[in-house]
Amino acid sequence: MSGRLTHSIIRTLDSAARFLRVKNDDRAEHLQTGIRGEEEAYFYLRKLGYVMVARNYRSPKRHGEIDLIGWDKDVLCFIEVKTRAAGAMLPAEAAVDFDKRRGLRSVAREYLLHMDADTSYRFDVVSIYYEPDKSAAPDLTLFRNAFSVK
Repeated sequence: MSGRLTHSIIRTLDSAARFLRVKNDDRAEHLQTGIRGEEEAYFYLRKLGYVMVARNYRSPKRHGEIDLIGWDKDVLCFIEVKTRAAGAMLPAEAAVDFDKRRGLRSVAREYLLHMDADTSYRFDVVSIYYEPDKSAAPDLTLFRNAFSVK
């Protein structure tokens, strides 16, 4: 299959997935916002060329989860998504504090056990801000290599 045809099919499937998203959700509003942000980040990263391989990855041996995992060329990226309403007091990415980073590293180590020992990887953070007007496009920022591996 040609690359052009593959990209066309993926774009069509992405559009269909956005259209078919569940609209009625009984979860708390902040949880819905977080889920919406992860969905936006997923499609945003796909447009940037990331090949996504996992969503909401949880290790059976560790506490916590990694929102998205994907390949950016030959680098495996563990991606934390932080979503906030516009005008939040602290930047969304500030929520990836020492404890959060430690937890992400721990779960990532578990994931890496199933990969080649020489796999290059990094941690990215995507911050997303929504305006009160839900029809407005969100403001997304990608922080590549947001924090160190160690």
